[in-house]
Amino acid sequence: MKTAEFDYQLPPELIAQTPVEPRDASRLLVVHRADGSLEHRHFRDLGEYLNPGDLLVLNESRVIPARLQARKVPTGGRVEILLLTRHDPCTWEALVGGRRARTGTRLRIEASPAAGPREPLEAEVVGETPSGGRLIRFSAAVDDLLDALGEVPLPPYIHNPLADRERYQTVYARVRGSVAAPTAGLHFTPRLMEALQAQGVRFALVTLHIGLETFRPVQEERVEEHVIHREWCRLDEAAALAIAETRTAGRRVVAVGTTSVRVLETAAAQAEAQGAGEPVVPFEGWTGLFIYPGYRFRVVDAMVTNFHLPRSTLLMLVSAFAGRELILRAYEEAVRRRYRFYSLGDAMLIL
Repeated sequence: MKTAEFDYQLPPELIAQTPVEPRDASRLLVVHRADGSLEHRHFRDLGEYLNPGDLLVLNESRVIPARLQARKVPTGGRVEILLLTRHDPCTWEALVGGRRARTGTRLRIEASPAAGPREPLEAEVVGETPSGGRLIRFSAAVDDLLDALGEVPLPPYIHNPLADRERYQTVYARVRGSVAAPTAGLHFTPRLMEALQAQGVRFALVTLHIGLETFRPVQEERVEEHVIHREWCRLDEAAALAIAETRTAGRRVVAVGTTSVRVLETAAAQAEAQGAGEPVVPFEGWTGLFIYPGYRFRVVDAMVTNFHLPRSTLLMLVSAFAGRELILRAYEEAVRRRYRFYSLGDAMLIL
């Protein structure tokens, strides 16, 4: 399968630069897999497509202030660090901008004046990763320092900072660890969630900490040759029980976002491999699951998602779920109707 088959043309002005207020006022393109029909609604109408007993699965990962400013020691050259994956309290995999930061490069992290007086935080590049990143060891654990030292990273196609950085968090975000938001969930408001619960719709929470894979187009000519970046995820016993109950009752498991899809399908593959006799089993660890057309979905019945970048693994995932031709036709219609694309843009419901 050629990567070029997942390309499409998007006018730059359709890349959303600011969020819609309120959150659930964003548009919703409803895609019906059964007959290929499309409907144009708003996200606040989501409940009209859900039934009592359906289960919405949400990724509760929270974006961390992962962008740090630093200077080289002793030259003073400016460097930007984007933390990606925590290996231990002091060691992180990261992207390091500026002139090439080789192994052995020492860095001093800059703090904003608002952070107040504190011991300087230093770091050293202790290794390189196959994907071109760096392993960085800090002089102290940084988890509790990020709120004072870091900035919430926005995708490279968003050019202005948000007035309220909480707007790049879901209202249910709890577990810190992502460098990008699970954007399908950005459309939910507390009021909408309460209305869905009153309707009999249930919720289950999972965690997947998002890395930069979400923004990277596939470079290989053939899809099958791409090696997807691993991400840490968790599906606990409560979520596994909720999924089992939903399936027993003949209701639908609705994944909110491609990240929830990866968690669910990883846990479902584990259940199948173990012969567990349940839709999913509790799982905690790394997933390298790459979903593209030809994949057999085990547990996801419907999906809420945003509009994704051309040639991205996320576009391939939704194409696997609904069919490449239907998805590209839906995207063509979304462009014609002037939908807003990418992280701060509009949403799609695939039934």
